[in-house]
Amino acid sequence: MDFINGIIEQITSIEVNTLNSMFKLCLSLLLGSLVGYERKRKGQAAGVRTFSLIAMGATLAMILSIYVPQEYMGLKNGDPGRIAAQVITGIGFLGAGAIIQMKGSIRGLTTAAGIWMVATIGMAVGVGMYVISVIATALILFILVELERMEQHVSKGSESRIIRLRLGVILHDISDYRTTLRRNKVHLQNFYVDYDYEAEETRLNLVVLLRETTDYIALFSELEKLHPTKSISLANQLSI
Repeated sequence: MDFINGIIEQITSIEVNTLNSMFKLCLSLLLGSLVGYERKRKGQAAGVRTFSLIAMGATLAMILSIYVPQEYMGLKNGDPGRIAAQVITGIGFLGAGAIIQMKGSIRGLTTAAGIWMVATIGMAVGVGMYVISVIATALILFILVELERMEQHVSKGSESRIIRLRLGVILHDISDYRTTLRRNKVHLQNFYVDYDYEAEETRLNLVVLLRETTDYIALFSELEKLHPTKSISLANQLSI
């Protein structure tokens, strides 16, 4: 019993020692893996290994932040917050790398936010906030799994698509397209244009939210009449 109490005492000690450092790294590995598994299950590039390494790296940074002033009290630069502060800056670069922009469609924002949150959890583990770290991980999984189901339920029957138009005119105002889409109960989420001044053409891409009951043929017929139109096509955001 004394042996177990001794282990618990070392693990929960505010001072850095070999045992509590190993425990912190293992715990951050576990928590990071749980979030990474969920992201990999959704087909994201950042998965179990990435999130585990991020969590462990942040934890190790916090351990070093505590260890330096603990062992070298005479040093003027023994600030326990200096190393930890750089973790947040470094994670920003990893988060930016997880965001993918594809001509008006942005993916990876949730994964980038997860990377930032997992790094923060790793830092919390590093300072010994074990319960808070576990609770935070559980909340992340709740957000990624349960709240996604709620979002899907709200937008059930709707899907994001891109209407691609090739117009024989240089178009500077899309208000008539907005009106037509609104009349057909199609929500315009975003748009982007590409002008070819030599050919007097405009390539207009409308990122829209369509319902399963949307009559595409009737909608395209109305859009075609607004301006000289050479082609209209429907695509999903990944095929751009």
